Amino acid sequence: MNVGKTLFAQVMEYVPWKTFGRIIERHHGDAGVRTLGCADLFRLMTFAQLTWRQSLRDIEACLTANRARLFHMGIKAPPARSTLADALNQRDWRIYHALAQRLIVRARALYAQDSLALDLDASVYALDSTTIDLCLSLFDWALFRPTKAAIKLHDVNVLDILPVQAGAFYVMDRGYVDFARLYAIHQAGAFFVTRAKKNMDARRVYSLPAQRGTGVMGDQRVMLNGMHPAKRYPEHLRRIVFKAPQSGKTLVFLTNNTSLPALTIAALYKSRWQVELFFKWIKQHLRIKRFLGTSQNAVKAQIWCAVATYVLIAIVKKELHLDASLYTCLQVLSVSVFEKTEISCVLRPDRFQTELPGTTNQLILFDF
Repeated sequence: MNVGKTLFAQVMEYVPWKTFGRIIERHHGDAGVRTLGCADLFRLMTFAQLTWRQSLRDIEACLTANRARLFHMGIKAPPARSTLADALNQRDWRIYHALAQRLIVRARALYAQDSLALDLDASVYALDSTTIDLCLSLFDWALFRPTKAAIKLHDVNVLDILPVQAGAFYVMDRGYVDFARLYAIHQAGAFFVTRAKKNMDARRVYSLPAQRGTGVMGDQRVMLNGMHPAKRYPEHLRRIVFKAPQSGKTLVFLTNNTSLPALTIAALYKSRWQVELFFKWIKQHLRIKRFLGTSQNAVKAQIWCAVATYVLIAIVKKELHLDASLYTCLQVLSVSVFEKTEISCVLRPDRFQTELPGTTNQLILFDF
């Protein structure tokens, strides 16, 4: 039992602090720091994420109003706005990136046995790059277009450093279609599933029977036309034309896997939408819509703290075998981080069910 510990402190127990300490040492994160070290900054940023604080002043006011409870949260004292702003600008964002990656490894192990509802005995990795809009006048370092500022988490170049696992599936949208890089995945013994670009120039080699009743309009083997594309990917590609039954939208998939049914390939791509929903959810529900600093380091630090917070709650959910959704867990924690209750009790599904009394004694205003 966690008697006397706030919900926030209980969540923080799932942070691998020893590993985090080694990450901080590796980056010399606390060198010369007298107040608000890297670990304390992470606590404050996690608190801000969970409670939806929207500004440095908001964080300071909320912590000051609950000064007596900060010790039980692992926070020594409410920092001044200037101290927090300086820390965001100066604490190396790579520290929080490394922590988020460590948490992702832990979450992946916990969720590895979760089924995708597919008859597939292989690892599946979904790739997606999200763009976060910024104000060009404040974030001049983040020039995205001549009149727009934004940051992109990564682009197709990430495939150059991606460790490829033989036998695994890498599911990505057409922004990642680079035939030389896709061929490298193929040569590594892995499989990719992506969408074809509209201007892809390829010739049909042969076709398999269509299954129009299932939505599969075509299942073909194709070769790329043109000297350069054919040189980048010199082997057959599988092109699947699928018409979504509900929306009626026609999608064209590309893959190097020739053994799975076409419907399974379509279902694999559909599963990738979850990672899109993940980024959309983060942008909507975690506090990165309004940044607490304008420097590149401050923005990246806040993004990776947001990702780490999301994954941390996913770990808590799995470790405690909670049936509540991640959205529900975060909504409940946002208004109860100071409560001293067992976290598994607070996040019980039956806690969210309201029972109506058997009899009501309600005043009737109008009796027609």
